[in-house]
Amino acid sequence: MQLTDIADDLDSTLYTEKQIHDKIAELAARIDADYAGETLLLVGVLKGAVMVMADLARALTLPIEMDWMAVSSYGSGTQSSGVVRILKDLDTDLTGRKVLIVEDIIDSGLTLSWLRANLESRGAASVEICALLRKPKAAKVDVDVRYAGFEIANEFVIGYGLDYGEKYRNLRGIGVLAPHVYGD
Repeated sequence: MQLTDIADDLDSTLYTEKQIHDKIAELAARIDADYAGETLLLVGVLKGAVMVMADLARALTLPIEMDWMAVSSYGSGTQSSGVVRILKDLDTDLTGRKVLIVEDIIDSGLTLSWLRANLESRGAASVEICALLRKPKAAKVDVDVRYAGFEIANEFVIGYGLDYGEKYRNLRGIGVLAPHVYGD
């Protein structure tokens, strides 16, 4: 689905499909260089990171393995609750592994800070983060993100895996959701 298909639900378009793919290719090139000669475990955070994870994995040239976690701090609202729940855990033993958490967006940083500490406690050799979007003004905790795509304003964004009430994930671009849609 294209952003133009839901124009009435958007305040603005942030990034087109091409801009997103170009940024992911840039991030993949950095990751390939940093982990040359190693096998990297990508840990995608469901559901939002599905698109980023798929495109990043295809853009990488180094050997990778993939696993998924589902953690939640949102429910159906637009604000992070700060309480993290594991909905689906990893199937992979992290002992001695180089791990790259792949995220769609970082806003408060609370979930990602908790997730990094959780994965480090499982014996990973290293745990780094790759996120397509980051909202610096929404940060409640400082999270070191080694591979950050775009920095965005503190607005509610949808598309390319990002949703509102499970809608809009399949948009090929990223846009700012109009307030009349979510009632704020």
